[in-house]
Amino acid sequence: MSSPGPPSRADGRLAAGARRVVETAWFRHGVTAVIVTNAVVIGLDTSVVLAAHFGDAFAWASQAFLAVFVIEALFKMAAVWPRLRDYFADGWNVFDFTVIAVSLLPSTGELATLARLARLFRVLRLVSVLPELRLIVATLIRSVPGMFNVLALMSIVFYVYGVAGYHLFRDVDPTHWRTLGISLLSLFRIVTLEDWTDIMYAALDHHWWAWVYFVSFVVVGTFVVINLFIAVVINSLDEAKQDRLQELAAPPTHAELLAELSRTRDALARLQDRLERGGRG
Repeated sequence: MSSPGPPSRADGRLAAGARRVVETAWFRHGVTAVIVTNAVVIGLDTSVVLAAHFGDAFAWASQAFLAVFVIEALFKMAAVWPRLRDYFADGWNVFDFTVIAVSLLPSTGELATLARLARLFRVLRLVSVLPELRLIVATLIRSVPGMFNVLALMSIVFYVYGVAGYHLFRDVDPTHWRTLGISLLSLFRIVTLEDWTDIMYAALDHHWWAWVYFVSFVVVGTFVVINLFIAVVINSLDEAKQDRLQELAAPPTHAELLAELSRTRDALARLQDRLERGGRG
């Protein structure tokens, strides 16, 4: 299959004009302001009193916000026209497009609840329009493989302490240690440091050495494992920053060169038209 030819002059002008709009600061700030305003309206709509008095206004505002999001998506698609695959190659654009598509579902009948949830998902678009939040999300995604290793270690620690707690304390404190499952839930409560001393004191009433079990688990489960999670996230954040710097320093792609050539050609054509009009004048 032959590759598509270069875009026509009309397509180039369309893409260049849309790109200039999309890349402006006022466009990005305007979209961010609309998302924040949409989030405020969604929150106000949860008030029974406000919904009773301004329900219709909230509905119209929701449709207006959706129209703005559709226009934004069209501008971004036009900026890469006719290579729409460049738009969908960006995962954040796919996320935005999905939210908009789901928001277009009718808000009646069985789809009413889904439509309301789709309006709530628009708030998540703040992540896609703010570069700092996008970096944090990229960091969390990058941290998933490392977190699996930490979770495996934590699961082993929980299992060992859970079985030990079942055998050591099931007779003296059956409320927290009567089965392995209940023991694991008790350990989860301990690792969150939520009233864990109540469980420890119940065991200390019968075994003076029980503090060794609980203190050692708090040290291993809370301080060591949680710090491992933090270390994985920080390491992934550094890697994400390095990748971002490499992307910024990378040479332009073939598509970017073609787009820049198209903009230069359009600028020369406009300059030539002005010179010809000036010569005729």
